[in-house]
Amino acid sequence: AAFALLCSSVAAVGIWKWWGKRQIQKKIEDAQRTRDESVKKMAKAVQQFREQVPSVQTDVILSLPLLELTEKLQEGSLSPRTVLYTYLEKALQVTQQTNCLRHFIPESEEQLQEIEQRREKGLLYGIPISIKDHIGHKGHLSTCGLVHCLGAPVQEDSVVVKVLKKQGAIPFAMTNVPQSLFNYDCSNPIFGQTVNPFNHQKSPGGSSGGEGALIAGGGSILGIGSDIGGSIRLPSSFCGLCGLKPTAERLRAHLKYPTSSPDHPLQFPCALGPMARDVDSLVLCMKALLCQELFHLDPTVPPIPFNDEVYSSSAPLRIGYYDTDGYFLLPPCMRRAVWETRGALQAAGHELVPFSPPRIHHVMTELFLKTFFADGGCAWLDMFTGDIVDPGLKPQVNCCKIPRLGKKLLALILKPLFLLLKFKSIVTISTCRSVKDMWNHHHQIRAYRTEFITQWRELQLDVVLCPVLGPAFTTGYPGKLLTAISSTMLYNVLNFPAGVVPVTTVTEADEEELKLYRGCCDDPWDQMLKQAVAGAVGLPVAVQCVALPWQEELCLRLMKEVETLSCEK
Repeated sequence: AAFALLCSSVAAVGIWKWWGKRQIQKKIEDAQRTRDESVKKMAKAVQQFREQVPSVQTDVILSLPLLELTEKLQEGSLSPRTVLYTYLEKALQVTQQTNCLRHFIPESEEQLQEIEQRREKGLLYGIPISIKDHIGHKGHLSTCGLVHCLGAPVQEDSVVVKVLKKQGAIPFAMTNVPQSLFNYDCSNPIFGQTVNPFNHQKSPGGSSGGEGALIAGGGSILGIGSDIGGSIRLPSSFCGLCGLKPTAERLRAHLKYPTSSPDHPLQFPCALGPMARDVDSLVLCMKALLCQELFHLDPTVPPIPFNDEVYSSSAPLRIGYYDTDGYFLLPPCMRRAVWETRGALQAAGHELVPFSPPRIHHVMTELFLKTFFADGGCAWLDMFTGDIVDPGLKPQVNCCKIPRLGKKLLALILKPLFLLLKFKSIVTISTCRSVKDMWNHHHQIRAYRTEFITQWRELQLDVVLCPVLGPAFTTGYPGKLLTAISSTMLYNVLNFPAGVVPVTTVTEADEEELKLYRGCCDDPWDQMLKQAVAGAVGLPVAVQCVALPWQEELCLRLMKEVETLSCEK
């Protein structure tokens, strides 16, 4: 009898697990079906438009920079309807190739009719715009790539979407993201892997990877992403775009997140920012967003309009620079980009000063990772309860699942083998074990910001030029190299505005030099980075521009200067 009871219990558990997995699979299939239906609906709408207006010069419209497109829409030589359907058609092609879209927004047609009847035209009148999956749009899901977020649609537009619409923009698509947003690849079990439009073996970056792929592929002219460790800047680097992470409170993000999402830890607020093909587009977007409508809808945002005087100044800048932070040595092409840009800026009359960011090992292990995993990763692991873990996240998930004692023993065993702190920092993430620990941790972050700003002021710097992670990784590698993002995450810890500008491409000489790459320690993680970026000839190479908090205009000014000089080469 006891044996029969045991067998029946095991069978019941097995059936329960099977039933749970079947329910998850059903939700995934339903979400995929909904997406496929939205694609078919948009394809039909585009076809109808093409039949009604067969003479549209699609290539001409798609080739227009945002400023020129805006001018033609404002003067009436192009209609918002023509521009919207042109970009819808292109977005359909791009997502077929890269799987970058999570969902089309059918209400874009209603928004189109509404703006066509307006008397006042906003700064973004008639501009189709794409938004990242978790930026709330009324009537649509914010999934974060998680099955348990496939529930109730968002009931109200997020503040940033309301302001964009007020300025005449037409949100037309929501783009794909990595599961839980905690990866700089772009894959989730619901909507699959997004790939880089320039090389389908490569990642578009993340977590705003769908935005990166769509804009780089030509299917959107302007997008809104978010950034907590590089999630705007890394896709911009991988896909050859310009992207800006503002001071987080300049465009405060009131977004829908899964419970305890690591994309919104207490000390590193999420920053919303624009992604586009050129710096002028970022500037126009910031001018449009930093308006009275934003300040009215969100009183917690400081009412600071865009300062065009600072951005338009031609006074020489005093620019700090470095090509490595000493934590994760980036590939040769990324360091070459910094040195070439440094030379061009100096030749243009700016003053370049060597700068070394302090204590990056401390920042990575004690500030950044400890903030994300203050509880040892328990809250983050809870997000995957009743869900399927994406293969790209399994390395981090498995590390978090190791019991605390097991992590300590593993670190003790590995220490004599001289395996790098980069590995140890993941396995032995120190936790905040009391309220006192948490307060002390917050104090350490504030103290580091003070130390960094003091060093900046002592050198009398206006801005800083530095590297960004790249070129594009082969898909699957970002999840294995979490700590390689030290170049971007530093400025999330500091909450400084930082932007990325493409300046060159990977050459055959870069690829040859990569064969000699040994990194900082020639350890397995350095070798893995070498494998991740191999085979990138022709792919974009970018640099990063940084300013002090609330100085987005100065950051954009350096970005524009870098862009102009790189175009003159």
